[in-house]
Formats: sequence, structure tokens, C-alpha cells
Amino acid sequence: MVNVHEPGPFEGRLEWPILATLGSLEVRLAETDAEVEAAQHLRYRVFYEEMSAIPSPAMRAAERDFDKFDEYCDHLLVVDRAALDDDGQPMAIGCYRLMRDVDAARAGGFYTSGEYDIQPMLASLPRGSRFLELGRSCILKEYRARPGCVQLLWRGLMVYVARFSIDLMFGCASLAGTDPDALALPLSYLHHFHPLPKGHAVRARPELYQPMNRMAKSAINPKEALRALPPLLKGYVRAGAFIGDGAVIDRQFATTDVFIYFPLATIDPRYKSRFGATV
Repeated sequence: MVNVHEPGPFEGRLEWPILATLGSLEVRLAETDAEVEAAQHLRYRVFYEEMSAIPSPAMRAAERDFDKFDEYCDHLLVVDRAALDDDGQPMAIGCYRLMRDVDAARAGGFYTSGEYDIQPMLASLPRGSRFLELGRSCILKEYRARPGCVQLLWRGLMVYVARFSIDLMFGCASLAGTDPDALALPLSYLHHFHPLPKGHAVRARPELYQPMNRMAKSAINPKEALRALPPLLKGYVRAGAFIGDGAVIDRQFATTDVFIYFPLATIDPRYKSRFGATV
């Protein structure tokens, strides 16, 4: 059972970093440069060493995945207190990168804007809406099948969302591979079965746009298509997320990306119960 920590009232960033625990695992917000670097090392291990992403020379030398947005984001970490890293600290085994609207204003925009035209979406939101960009999510390979790891990461995210009264989550989610034709089933399924509601159109940037409608809806077996989705993307759509128009090939990460639009009001009640969400 996941134990949830309830911090008291606060201003600005969370002042109580530990959000939930499960056995030797805990989900927390990075507070120090060393903890941010632990998230970046984890991302490097998963994206560049395990998968097929191509690091820059600076990334390869540091064995960290980093970009200009990291310093403006909150970094959600799952650590294992029973396993220590090379510095003798609890090992980071899962992470999310979180950027709120107030942080994007300081950073000069959202990471997602490099792939999708999100300005019409942001302009259409009710005045005072609070939104959160999700990115760089990963879990160390040997922990992915361990019961509770994904649940703990999501639980930490839901606590964060509740504390900041977030109305909308969005970002890019990835499918492995850079050949859209080889991904025809999952892309077409997302296009036909989980499109954005009318009035909230988000489209891939014209120079990057890859059509997702590669199979007729009648030719798609939804159960088979769901099995073809990576776990994180499958979790998003099952929980109530919608998908934008057009895919984008990310050569650096050797992935095909889709846009995730996730209003908190549409979260499936089963997921609210599962993660103890108060949103």
C-alpha cells in the first residue's frame, strides 16, 4: 500500500519533498543540484544506454541527459532507500520532469512547443487556468516490473498536481522507432479513438507533421492496438487523455512522438481511486 505524506499549506514550490512511500521506495521532489543530476543520470541510462537516443558529446562525457529547460523544472524522483548510488545516496530509479506555466514563462516557453503548435490551445483555456507540462519520464529497466513503481510515480504526480491546483497536463509521449508506417496500428488507434475534443486543436508543426491516420478505423482491433502502446502512453489514454493531430519523428531519441492533452477533470474515476487522487 502506498503511504501518502500530506504537507501543510505553502507558497511557491513544495516545501516538503517526500510525497509518498512504498516499502523501500519513496517519491520526492529533487531539492539539490545533486538530486537533479541523479535524474539526468537516470535519463541517460534509460534513453541513451538502454534505448537508441544519440547523446551530444557533452552529454556523453557527463553521462547525463540535459537541456536548457532542466533548470526551470521540478524533477520528480522515485528513489530506492535499499540501493545506494556511487555517492552513497538512495538510488534514483524513476523520474518525471514537470514544468508549470509560471516556470515556462521564465524559460521562454515549453519544450513541447518545439514539436507542436500549442499557442491556440493555451489561448483557449479559461482565464486563470493552471497547466503542467510532463516530460522525460522513465523507470530503470530492472524496476519496471516491480509492483508499485509506476503507481508510486503517478501517485507523486497526482499529489503535485493537487498541491498546485493544476487544471491541465500536456506534453509529448513517445513510441519507439522512427518509421510511422511500422507504427500504423498504434498511431491510427490514437487518431481514431482518442482525438482531442473540438475547440482544443493542437497540431504538429507543419515542417514536422506526420499523418497518424494510416489505417481505417474499421480495420483496427482496439485491444490489439492498446497492447502495441508503450506502458506510459497506454496509462495516459486509459486514464482519460486525448491525442493531438499529427506525429513527430524525434531523430535524437529515435522515437515517434504524439501530443498528450490531459484535463484533470476527465481523469477516469478508477484512476482517481487507484492513485488516491484528490484532484
